[in-house]
Amino acid sequence: MLGATVGGLALLLRGGISARVEPTGVEAAVASKLRQVGIPGSFRQLRNPVPSSNEARAAGRAHFADHCALCHANDGSGQTEMGRNLYPRTPDLRLPQTQQLTDGELFYLIENGVRLTGMPAWGDGSEESKRATWHLVTFIRHLPQLTPEEKLEMERLNPKSPEEWREMQEDEEFLEGNAPSGQGHKEPRHH
Repeated sequence: MLGATVGGLALLLRGGISARVEPTGVEAAVASKLRQVGIPGSFRQLRNPVPSSNEARAAGRAHFADHCALCHANDGSGQTEMGRNLYPRTPDLRLPQTQQLTDGELFYLIENGVRLTGMPAWGDGSEESKRATWHLVTFIRHLPQLTPEEKLEMERLNPKSPEEWREMQEDEEFLEGNAPSGQGHKEPRHH
């Protein structure tokens, strides 16, 4: 038993406490099992009370773009600077590991977050918060079918820094033929 414990700790701490090391298969399996037993059964049984509709998906899409895409990406892939650098990595919400969760499990994870990960608790217990979370559940179910047009709409809804807003305004003015005075050809910006 002691040998297994020492071996497990050595495997777990093989990269020190660095978040750059990929979780092992054992860590992923343990985390999955802990998530499964950590979500109360009463939540696992919940079904989304918000009927799936274009309106519900649009509300979830707008909320996701504004609150979730920083880590999860607009397409749910988790391929963002933040998502790739979290430990454990931000999951790809389009994959079966997420899509096979029940509506209630998704609701619980969004409302309550997940300890020892980058997933915060977003719910405040209000009816408004619960409704917004159910819209997110509806949208997460839609992620595997996300269209390029929906993704483009989300990009417009993503939070932007003052510099990004200024760049967007300058680009719009340029496209309308109203280049700001004293500005010639703009060099492409690299982020």
